[in-house]
Amino acid sequence: MKKIKVLFVCMGNICRSPTAEGVFTHLIEGLQLSDRFEIDSAGTHAYHIGEQPDPRSQQVAKAQGIDLSQQRARKVIYGDFEDYDYLLAMDSDNYHTLIKASPTEYQSKISYFLDYAPELESREVPDPYYGGEYGFEKVLTMIETASQGFLHSLKTSGELS
Repeated sequence: MKKIKVLFVCMGNICRSPTAEGVFTHLIEGLQLSDRFEIDSAGTHAYHIGEQPDPRSQQVAKAQGIDLSQQRARKVIYGDFEDYDYLLAMDSDNYHTLIKASPTEYQSKISYFLDYAPELESREVPDPYYGGEYGFEKVLTMIETASQGFLHSLKTSGELS
């Protein structure tokens, strides 16, 4: 059975995208769907390659039973556009960076993660890096909502049965 390959993308791959990777992994593990997915995260910039997620992201996720400590930041590479079925951008800057970097034939794989959470009335997961703990909690909640919506979309489309 072909795995559904999902790449969550933000700028530095230390706040939003590793949180999304952790939340979505936790969600599918709880539903015993891990064998159906390959999940990763990456950044559009190389600022933090090899680093763990921001301690504040880890702390907020850990409070929800999600461990991000094994993740390491990496930059999106050319092969990701071919390898992944979904490249889910956290905001407009990263969406447009992905579109510019992607070969034309793979651009349809790129979308805004929050398009799967229309009830949030935003396409942007705000970058909590320069804010306080509340920003990280808000991001986690938004990501949980979008993760549920993304999973629902896969089921509704028949891609995940």
